[in-house]
Amino acid sequence: MTRKTVMTLAAAFAVAAPLALSLAPRVAFAQSDARYQPSGVLSLAAQASAEIPQDVVTITLFYEQEASDPSSLTSTLNQRADAALQRAKGVSGVTARSGQFSIFPSTDRDGRISAWRGRTEVVLESRDFAAASKLAGDLSSAMQVGNVQFSLSPEAQRAAEQKLTGEAIASFRDQAAAGARAFGYSGYSIREVNIGHSGAAPRPMMMMSARAMSADAKMAQPLSLEGGTSTVMVNVSGSVQMK
Repeated sequence: MTRKTVMTLAAAFAVAAPLALSLAPRVAFAQSDARYQPSGVLSLAAQASAEIPQDVVTITLFYEQEASDPSSLTSTLNQRADAALQRAKGVSGVTARSGQFSIFPSTDRDGRISAWRGRTEVVLESRDFAAASKLAGDLSSAMQVGNVQFSLSPEAQRAAEQKLTGEAIASFRDQAAAGARAFGYSGYSIREVNIGHSGAAPRPMMMMSARAMSADAKMAQPLSLEGGTSTVMVNVSGSVQMK
C-alpha cells in the first residue's frame, strides 16, 4: 500500500468517525424512546353547557341632522347628545356614555358638496330593564332608538363558568374511570388537562329608524324589553394514564 493510499484512508476515517459518533446517541435515544413509550394512555374530552338569562341591556340612541356647513352641524349634534347625557345622569341604575359620531358630505350631480349630514349616538346600559326602558322613552323626543342588545354581565358569566367547570371535570373523571375499567385497568392517573370556556355573542335587536317612525311612535313610550339567553360552555380535555 502506498503512502498516498494510507493517507487517503486515514482522512476518510477521520471524517467518518465523528459522524458515526454523532449519530450513535440519536439512534440509541430513538430506540430508548420507542422502548419506554408509555402504554395505556387514554385521551378524553368532556363538555358542560347551560342557557343563562341575559341580565344586561344596552340601548343605542341616535340623532341625525343635515346642515349647510360642518361647523354648525357639529355644534348641533354635540348639544343634542350632551342634553341626553345630562338627563341620563339623574337616573339610578343606568349608565350613559357617548357612542359613535360621524359627519359626511352630500354631493350633487356635479360632485360638488351640497350639504353635510351628521349622526351622534348615546349608549345606555343597565341591569334594570324597566329603568333603561323608561329613560329611552323619556329621551325619544330628542333621540331615537337605533338598536337594543342583551348580554351577560361578567359576574353572571363567571358564576356560570364556575358551576359548569365542576360539572365538566366530573364528567371527565367519570369517563376516565369508565374507560379504565373497560380496558381492564383498576384505576387511572391524570397526565394532562386543559379547560376552556366559551360563550355565545349577544344578539342585537334592530329598531325602526327615525325617518320610518310615525309621529305617534315618537311619543315618550317605554320600550318593551325582554332579554333572551346566552349559551355558556366549558370544555375539559386531556389524557390519563390507565393503571
